[in-house]
Amino acid sequence: MSEPKKPQVKPARPFFSSGPCVKRPGWTPDALRDALIGRSHRSVDGRERLKLAVERTRDILRLPPGYQVAIVPGSDTGAFELAMWNLLGPRGVDVLAWDIFGRNWLRDAMAELKLADLRTLEAEAGHLPNLGKVDFSRDVLFTWNGTTTGVTVPDGNWIPDDREGLVICDATSALFGEVIDLNKIDVLTYSWQKALGGEAAHGMLVASPRALERLASYRPPWPVPKLFRLTNQDGVMHDVFEGVTINTPSMLCVEDYLDALTWIEGLGGLDAAIWRARVNSQVLYDWIDRTPWVAPLGADPQTRSHTPVAMRFADPGLMSASESVRLDVMRELVRLLEAEAAGFDIAAYRGMPAGLRVWCGATVERDDIVALLPWLEWAYAKARKEAVSG
Repeated sequence: MSEPKKPQVKPARPFFSSGPCVKRPGWTPDALRDALIGRSHRSVDGRERLKLAVERTRDILRLPPGYQVAIVPGSDTGAFELAMWNLLGPRGVDVLAWDIFGRNWLRDAMAELKLADLRTLEAEAGHLPNLGKVDFSRDVLFTWNGTTTGVTVPDGNWIPDDREGLVICDATSALFGEVIDLNKIDVLTYSWQKALGGEAAHGMLVASPRALERLASYRPPWPVPKLFRLTNQDGVMHDVFEGVTINTPSMLCVEDYLDALTWIEGLGGLDAAIWRARVNSQVLYDWIDRTPWVAPLGADPQTRSHTPVAMRFADPGLMSASESVRLDVMRELVRLLEAEAAGFDIAAYRGMPAGLRVWCGATVERDDIVALLPWLEWAYAKARKEAVSG
């Protein structure tokens, strides 16, 4: 293949990481000027800021009546594990796993909680499991949108309203990018550092009335670490759902989260954020359609994500080489882009087929994705030529 000329125009913000994601357009450290630094999070002012974060989350997500929000430790991972450790056990569990993080939850359900009545519904990268086989008389664990595979459930219609078990959803790569009917979800988790471009280490847990009732009526047979604990000898720690945190939060991070929510409100709210992700991802999918050396990792167009767009190499000449050669091409492509400051952090996730992964969430600007595309062409041509000649 002929080598295209080196592009001249670079993305203004060449940050396409799938987590931590790029911050909102126009962000500067001045956004944190009102952060409650040097003060206790337990002070009156500290509690007010944390409570405000919870209240604004409830409003922006348009939570159904009775749903509650908590700020918890450990990003989305901590929030999802917290839900597992507190709520699982009284029913059998179905775990859906089609990306790395779904398999993480599956591993911990098996190896750490040692659940006796556990079913797994798995699929290889690029595909969904058979959603029709899920048994909703049991508790269900799943990721709405696979961060590592770029494969998302198309909607929530497969989840019945009259389910008996709890549906526990890792939505960190879906929220603000995919349409989620929260009435279908009993526990939803996400992090500030994903779709909102916030800072890491803090997770959000949204609980339905059914999940809160389970929390009040059930005590798991295993020890629950203090960082995961939502109950004490008096029952549910209700103040956790009013902004009181289990451990010490960063008030800088809290202020940054509030700034991100203000930006979302300024866009027009949740629907506007989802629209931006769809516009952004369409630019990439249109380019993929006309580019012979790359293909979407997601096999079904109806299940391709609008936030992490995952791609695999599809060049017949390269595909006839070994996976190690394809990985070398990926690494060199990424190195070239980073050396030119034209695009950062776009390699496929480890364990996925060699290719690329570009975040297209709401905090990314469409023009930056458009500017990235010629650089992808240039870097791929150079990387492939070096691999073939080598």
